[in-house]
Amino acid sequence: MAPDLDLLASLVRLVAREELLPRFRRAARGWKDDGSVVTEADLAVQARLTAELAHEFSDIPLLGEEMPVAEQLALLARQPDRYWCLDPLDGTSNFAAGLPLYSISLALMQAHEPVLGIVYDPNTDECFTARRCQGAWLNGQALRCPACALPLRRCLAMVDFKRLDRALATALVTRPPYSSLRYTGSGALEWCWLAAGRFHLYLHGEQKLWDYAAGALILAEAGGIATTLGGQAMFAGNGLMNSVLAAPDRRLFDEWRQALVDRGASARVRDEA
Repeated sequence: MAPDLDLLASLVRLVAREELLPRFRRAARGWKDDGSVVTEADLAVQARLTAELAHEFSDIPLLGEEMPVAEQLALLARQPDRYWCLDPLDGTSNFAAGLPLYSISLALMQAHEPVLGIVYDPNTDECFTARRCQGAWLNGQALRCPACALPLRRCLAMVDFKRLDRALATALVTRPPYSSLRYTGSGALEWCWLAAGRFHLYLHGEQKLWDYAAGALILAEAGGIATTLGGQAMFAGNGLMNSVLAAPDRRLFDEWRQALVDRGASARVRDEA
């Protein structure tokens, strides 16, 4: 039986209130082996949700960002029919710096594709949810990507330059095809904000599965379009990383992709497994 999406969303809200918000602007930061930031809040949220989900769904394993890499790879190698995919604190650097741009992202994966997705922003109390083939919601209200009649040159883009090939990043700076540019540092929220129409174009050079699993489902169920930069479906492989190219509708997506190809995107596509 499929887990109840509303009950899962309530659980994520509860854990955010009890484990995340009390630590905001109080948690000391540390660094993982890959150089990324981690705080006690990341660990506390993952531990709490791991325990709560195991209690209710003992047959569904959990893939979490704060697990050792060897355990993450071992879980994926087993190819479980279903598993939870959790980012306990997406936007850890923001959280550690006291910047209120972060979220909890939880997806239920089946055959390596999301069937349920939840992204919760505790600072705005916005809970984005989706169920595959049934729709997306924001705080219980139906969520659809708003129609956008703007030409590409008038659009607002969300781009993570840090993980892009240098030549493509330089071309986007010197010959921007859009009007203006933003980047929040919380990939899960960015997927949801695109679905809500808060910007129009999205480009990210490399996200981990827990960064995009829930958000990609929310965007898709809201009517948006996303692929990797190489044109592959987001969940075509069984790995942990992918690039992201997305827009709220087909017309903008095609124009956005062509603009990137014109600026050399086809020459920088990494192996996307």
